[in-house]
Amino acid sequence: MTGNVLVAYGTTNGSTAQIAEAVAAVLRKEGFTSEALPAGSVARVTSYDAVVVGGALYAGRWHKDARRFVRRHHRELAERPVWLFSSGPLDATASERDIPPVPGVKKAMVQLDARGHVTFGGCLEEGAKGWVARMILKNGKGGDFRNFPEIEAWATRVAEELVGALEKS
Repeated sequence: MTGNVLVAYGTTNGSTAQIAEAVAAVLRKEGFTSEALPAGSVARVTSYDAVVVGGALYAGRWHKDARRFVRRHHRELAERPVWLFSSGPLDATASERDIPPVPGVKKAMVQLDARGHVTFGGCLEEGAKGWVARMILKNGKGGDFRNFPEIEAWATRVAEELVGALEKS
């Protein structure tokens, strides 16, 4: 299977970038050309057959770079298969149950006719940027709650769906 897939992400401290890299690696293993790039650095999406957009969650909102990416490229994104992911809960809830998208992500899903969304656990560790992050860590609420086998399984399902989507086009 050939196909060029962009995994664009918005992150502050890098943990969402690591999720995006894991998704892109699975897509490559499944036969796609795939790259993970910071959402703010992507000038055009027209050279991609499909796009995955991910953003860290902060106070119930998707990372600003992910939101801006979707706004800036919404016309082109609406013309190709799109999947979305969020990262954020600083506990095990994302591995225990399906967490629905926050309102802004839900709106983007509708506008783009996105094929799916998933929320993964987040990661906040010592050295994180931002006053709020430092306060969360000071109160003992940080940690790494990402589940990479779960992330890789989701990316494999995206690849399987993408095969069908590209065969139809």
